Amino acid sequence: MPRRGLVLVVSAPSGAGKTTLCRHLLQEVRDITFSVSCTTRPPRPGERDGVDYYFVSPEEFQQMIARGEFLEWAQVHGNFYGTPKRQVLESLKQGRDILLDIDVQGAAQVQEVLGQDAVLVFVLPPSLEELERRLRKRNTEDELTIRRRLDQAQGEIAQAPKFDYLVLNDKFKEALQELKSILFAERQRTFRRQDLLAKFS
Repeated sequence: MPRRGLVLVVSAPSGAGKTTLCRHLLQEVRDITFSVSCTTRPPRPGERDGVDYYFVSPEEFQQMIARGEFLEWAQVHGNFYGTPKRQVLESLKQGRDILLDIDVQGAAQVQEVLGQDAVLVFVLPPSLEELERRLRKRNTEDELTIRRRLDQAQGEIAQAPKFDYLVLNDKFKEALQELKSILFAERQRTFRRQDLLAKFS
């Protein structure tokens, strides 16, 4: 009887650094798998199909929605993003943890479907001014897109109180340690450790 798996859902405004945090978490922590999302947006420089995202056409994405293949999906900045359901449910069943790097809308949908199996973490930037600086430093978006992302960030931050945990990504090493601590603590929740209690029954 394995320990019950969990789904660690990490959300943040664009530019807050959640993808970098998630990447380091995967490098430093054993026994957690990254759930690769599908998207209709084009790959950014350095992104690989099947590793960072599954890059699909809008038509393919709509067919996947129709077949009920997504745990959650959303339209963000004109592109579609979705989490394939099968991998997540299989991991939970086998006692493996899975990491989701998704937006606020998606996090709410995952919690609705999975209940206490989902652990929701919201990553905050130090300030909106710092968020704007990071977005500009990326040099991947035009002025209109940056303004739109900043407007959306305020709406997303307003949803932060609905999450289980908050992590401030000001000093990266501290933020990463906080994220790891959340994962380690959640792994030991009593309802996930029936495998331990079974030894004494």
